[in-house]
Amino acid sequence: MKKITALLFAAATVTGCANTHSTGDVDAAKLQHHRYVLESVNGQALKQDGKPGRQPELNFGENLHVSGAMCNRFMGQGKLTGNTLKVDGMAMTRMMCVDPTLNELDGTINKMLSAGANVSIAQNQLTLTQGDTTLVYKLADLVQ
Repeated sequence: MKKITALLFAAATVTGCANTHSTGDVDAAKLQHHRYVLESVNGQALKQDGKPGRQPELNFGENLHVSGAMCNRFMGQGKLTGNTLKVDGMAMTRMMCVDPTLNELDGTINKMLSAGANVSIAQNQLTLTQGDTTLVYKLADLVQ
C-alpha cells in the first residue's frame, strides 16, 4: 500500500510540474496571477547600465488585467485571441528615464501590446513576439 501511495504522489508531483512547462495554447488561466521579469530583448540579455533599480516586469491579474513597468508603469485590460495578447487603451505614465534602454522599451511594450503580440509560455518563461521584436520574461511570482 505504501508503494502505491508513493507512486501516486510521484505521478501527481510530475503532473503538477508539467503545467509550468506548457508550450501549447495560452489561455487567461495560465497567465492570471503571475508576475514575470524581463530577461532579454531580441536575444540580448537586458542591461540597465549597471545601476540598481526597478526591474522591468509584466503582471497578469484578475480577468486578464495587464500591468507592469519598463521605465514607466503601464496597465490595461488584456484580451487573448488564440495566442495573441492585445491591450486596448493601455494607460502609461510618461516620465523620462535616465536609462535610454528603458525609455526605448516603453515604446516597444506599448506598440506590442496595443497592436497585439504573440504570447507563448515554456520552461517558466513567457515570450512576447511581434514583427522583429521578441521580449523574453522569466516567471518571478512574489509568492511561490
